[in-house]
Amino acid sequence: MRKDEFHREARSDLSGPLEGVRVVEVTTTWAGPMCGCLLADFGADVVKVEHPGGEVARHLAPFVPGTDPPAGFMHATLNRNKRSLTLDLRAQAGREVYLRLVRDADVVVENFRPGALDGFGVGWEAVRSVRPDVVYVSISGFGQYGPESERAGYDPLAQAASGWMSLNGEPEGGPLKAPTFLADDLAGLHAALAALAALRHRDRTGEGQHVDVSLLDVLLFQSCGYPALAAMGVDLPRLGNQFRIAVPANVYPARDGLVMIGVVLDSHWRRLAAAMGRPELAEHPDWATAAARVARREHVDRLVADWVGARSAEEVTGVLLDAGLPASRVLTYAEAAASEHVRERELLARVPVDGGAEAPTVAPPVKLSRTPTAVRSGPPALGADTDAILEELGFDAAARRRLRESGAI
Repeated sequence: MRKDEFHREARSDLSGPLEGVRVVEVTTTWAGPMCGCLLADFGADVVKVEHPGGEVARHLAPFVPGTDPPAGFMHATLNRNKRSLTLDLRAQAGREVYLRLVRDADVVVENFRPGALDGFGVGWEAVRSVRPDVVYVSISGFGQYGPESERAGYDPLAQAASGWMSLNGEPEGGPLKAPTFLADDLAGLHAALAALAALRHRDRTGEGQHVDVSLLDVLLFQSCGYPALAAMGVDLPRLGNQFRIAVPANVYPARDGLVMIGVVLDSHWRRLAAAMGRPELAEHPDWATAAARVARREHVDRLVADWVGARSAEEVTGVLLDAGLPASRVLTYAEAAASEHVRERELLARVPVDGGAEAPTVAPPVKLSRTPTAVRSGPPALGADTDAILEELGFDAAARRRLRESGAI
């Protein structure tokens, strides 16, 4: 299918399928902003509330090249499609503005330590008192309740505490954290999904609710059922690039790079044996079944490694892809970003970034044929929309001036 065929019935008069949904986001760093980013990408009006000094992600390296003052890549990545309102929630005037803002909100997203916003007088109870049917999403390291709920929670801590880190790495090495903010990303994803489910319930019943998402919980959930296996006493070895149930499935060095090959089905093994010029192994009882190959893991891996090592990565992937087998060169992010397929899928969009530059940002990954998603606007400068949002809430110029003089905005 061509891209224009997929989008032939696309509407251009909507921001996305969530047009008309108002989200108030009080978040920092990655997990909370990721939730808001997903909702904004789907067309919701997301108002990001920040302290007048700006949230920490604006100021963390690495910075977007060419920006002055420097713009943090976290801010540039996750705050697109949002509006920025500055409020000091520690000030009485700031709290009053915030509670007026959430009266019109469908969803509130926050990711502070449990109880932190309650201490400011703007937590769940305060918000539901002015918007009873609100969907209030709280993201934290260890959840809103439980003996460890008050612990500070960051992505690598969740990876360590969940057991996930114990399996990541080479068999002979030690545990490794993920190179990306895995727990934060998953928490943001689950929080956005839960917000949509809670909105569906609200639309049917008129009932709002508090949504509790923890980094620990989502990482345990997304661990392929391993926590349940471990609870039953099943041994879970660290395998590196290998697979417990399939051989050959590994990263193999070619003459000029690395190739990932994954053979899960016995029918795939028969194709691979033919492609390597060893058709006699296709039906041999020592090699023909997954169980037999797992039992001879070292021998099978050595056979494949020798075949791959005598060829270029392009030759290996070409032969295997022609045979209908799963294989890929191990690319860098830079190589992946430059690939023709990624360009065709429009996974990188160039947007203006505060600080005077235009930079690529990773675009929404989900394609919708009727209500397409897009990066509609770049990340906003701090407080860029404060006056417009306050005017929407009924604050005239004199009232906004008094708020500025008080330091509330």
